[in-house]
Amino acid sequence: MPIPFDVLAEPSRRKILDLLLERPHLVGELTEHLGLSQPGTSKHLRVLREAGLVRVRQDAQRRWYELRPEPLAELDAWLAHYRHLWAGSLDALERHLDAMEDEPR
Repeated sequence: MPIPFDVLAEPSRRKILDLLLERPHLVGELTEHLGLSQPGTSKHLRVLREAGLVRVRQDAQRRWYELRPEPLAELDAWLAHYRHLWAGSLDALERHLDAMEDEPR
């Protein structure tokens, strides 16, 4: 299932993915880090689950949210075809910044 870009465009969802990259979290932990309400956090988690980016592991009464890296790898593979469009610009920027450091002040 391709990841819709609007799923990743939302800053809170990207923050959730960043947190889950470190380790699995409970919804309460994510809520605390995000500064959102529990229902707001759960809504973002549902969208991420439906996009296949997050899975839930039940542990007694607790629900652990974990990152699913496979869809991100698919996205990275797709973006690889376009990387040449900005790689040259980044190289030029690096050369320009290096030249600026070498200039006398």
